[in-house]
Amino acid sequence: MMLRSAILAGAALACLAGLCGLEDQALASGCDALHEALPADVYVPMDSWVYPAMTRLHALGYADTAFLGVRPWTRRSIERMLDEVNDAEEVEANSQAADIVAAVRREIGDGDEDGPKDGHELSYGCEAVYSRLQGIGGLTLRDSFHLGQTIANDYGRPYEAGFNTVDGAAGSAEFGRFSLYARGEYQHAPGAAGYSPGLVATLANIDAANDVLTPSANLTRWTSPAGPIGQTDVFRVLEANLSYRILNHEISFGKSDHWLAPTVGGAFTYSNNAENIYAFQIDRTEPLFVPLLSKLLGPFRYDFFVGSLKGHSDPNDPWLHVEKINFKPTPNVEFGFERSVIWGGKGHVPITLHTFLKSFFSFQNVSLAEKTSRGDPGARFGSFDFSWRLPWLNHWMTLYADSMVHDDVSPVDAPRHAGVRPGLYLARVPGGAKLDVRFEGALTNTDSGRSYGGQYLYQEAVQIQGYTNKGYIMGDAIGREGQGGQAWLTYHLSPMEMVQMSFKHNKIANDFIPGGTTQNSFDVHVVKRMRGDMEISAELQQEWWKAPIYQTGQRNDTVATFQITLYPTHGPGSH
Repeated sequence: MMLRSAILAGAALACLAGLCGLEDQALASGCDALHEALPADVYVPMDSWVYPAMTRLHALGYADTAFLGVRPWTRRSIERMLDEVNDAEEVEANSQAADIVAAVRREIGDGDEDGPKDGHELSYGCEAVYSRLQGIGGLTLRDSFHLGQTIANDYGRPYEAGFNTVDGAAGSAEFGRFSLYARGEYQHAPGAAGYSPGLVATLANIDAANDVLTPSANLTRWTSPAGPIGQTDVFRVLEANLSYRILNHEISFGKSDHWLAPTVGGAFTYSNNAENIYAFQIDRTEPLFVPLLSKLLGPFRYDFFVGSLKGHSDPNDPWLHVEKINFKPTPNVEFGFERSVIWGGKGHVPITLHTFLKSFFSFQNVSLAEKTSRGDPGARFGSFDFSWRLPWLNHWMTLYADSMVHDDVSPVDAPRHAGVRPGLYLARVPGGAKLDVRFEGALTNTDSGRSYGGQYLYQEAVQIQGYTNKGYIMGDAIGREGQGGQAWLTYHLSPMEMVQMSFKHNKIANDFIPGGTTQNSFDVHVVKRMRGDMEISAELQQEWWKAPIYQTGQRNDTVATFQITLYPTHGPGSH
């Protein structure tokens, strides 16, 4: 609690200072200096416009050292990518790529590669202040572990039919090699009826069919929105991390974003679909070149983090550790491997260095006796992803995919057991310089010749509440035994502004959920900068869904979202 209080206090101070609302002349001077150099070692949050802009820049044939499968990136790392683009002198004046480079550079500031000159200068600021108003008409889904999710990749924010609001602020500070970033927000959502006791019991029995510990105990404890659901009014920390930079690594503790795949609609290992966890992290933020290894596989990056999961009761408070490594053998090809393990929990396996090392080094199948003992290595998942800028159309087209298996080393050696999300991105439509298009499919209903009944991917015999944090899947919201796809058509008014239309289809197998579920939705999203420091975003989503186990017939819902974001560190006319 003391650490959380210190982080929140730091964020509040950073925001006040960044707004230049203090009468103290020294702090006001510091705020003026901030416009020249924002904290360089803080991570850019995953919902920033910088990532789609940088992804498009990469897909247009630039930013060759960008690692799409290991994100987020620090400002320092993004600046280095932009410097390489400028050094190559390949960007045509007044081109889409040149506009992206200029806009992103203005966004991240002009950091100092070696940090403050005397090592004792403080830079700080309010990164953003925002308010989001959301009106929802009709009954929605918010249970990707079973039936589906109407709103995905939204940090596990609550939502229900009626009027929902989010009001937040983000601030950062940097002193020498230390950096601090924090974002918190007030969240409001109306109450709802939730799942009936009968539906909760049915879903609990489906999950308990594979429970080897306590299959008959307290059926209402499972991960589902059991009713009645009370009104939500809560202040929540979305991100809050304190880090230290050493040898191109960020060593940090706190809540941090992660998106560990080149995909956009979801990421199997870790996305922002659920609330971030408090974790200890070691992240290689810059490409590493090892003479012999990199001669074959190219430079590489890696990330490791470990922390506790919340919302679990069977067993209570397990932990998660994730290891990711990505290679770039050529500027056009990237591939990566990942491993994540959920282990421990009260009454099952203690969280100690010994049990962590056992789960870390365990790659063999284990017996049921070991699985139910204090020697259980945990629920083990492995993933593989790649991206390839195809040589046709001037490298404007990128083929990519993410995949995951459970209790196998990697999808590479067990492809029939793997969930997959392939995608194709055309960064520039011929004849439409500002238009791009993206397609992604998704499949977790793996082809093994038999039904899993929801008991494979994202599920496990001991960790019955599966790959979730506070009720939301930490990875891909397609869920268990699902299939579907999504398409996006985007017109870029500028690197920061867009008009986007998308269509999504998701379907859950009826051998998992009786009767199955089907979701179809159409979305229109507009983002406009009114000034350099004000962004207005409006989004309208219409969804049609069927879930016979929950509601009879077809249901539909409408989600209208309006958000205003102020960027106090970016003065008028800075963009």
